[in-house]
Amino acid sequence: MPRRLLLSLVFALALLAGGGSSSWAEEARLAIEGYDPVAYFTDAKPTLGRSDTEYLWQGARWRFASPEHRALFVADPERYAPQYDGYCAMGAAWEKDAHKDVPDPNSWAIVEGKLYLTHSPKAFARWRENIKENISRADRNWTELKNSTAVYNGFPNRKSGE
Repeated sequence: MPRRLLLSLVFALALLAGGGSSSWAEEARLAIEGYDPVAYFTDAKPTLGRSDTEYLWQGARWRFASPEHRALFVADPERYAPQYDGYCAMGAAWEKDAHKDVPDPNSWAIVEGKLYLTHSPKAFARWRENIKENISRADRNWTELKNSTAVYNGFPNRKSGE
């Protein structure tokens, strides 16, 4: 059997074995580690969302503590979604080496009606030292960071998934 035909058959069998389902790599990321973004505003605390209330928005899966919270988010996601797609506000604010970093849902603040998350209590303390300047810098940096595929977990220590 010619090599090209054999490779084609192996490829076709691999596709069939997958059953047509999407791979885990194609699945949308879970925003805010599964926490309910609306609860920060309505309950003034982080609250874990439920998988049965999930909503797909801007390439991420968002979870909510109740159908009511989901309805509020669906009606006005820009109001409830955290800034910087839910990534760490301090990571986005670095003057040099601005980066996306996974959030700690317990390290948060609402400033002028917007939700900000940081990677850790230490990052949150540093971010709060100069909130206005950090928000301004992160807003400027986000233009370039937004489409970055690199996501860190405790920058500069390691990338998520390593």
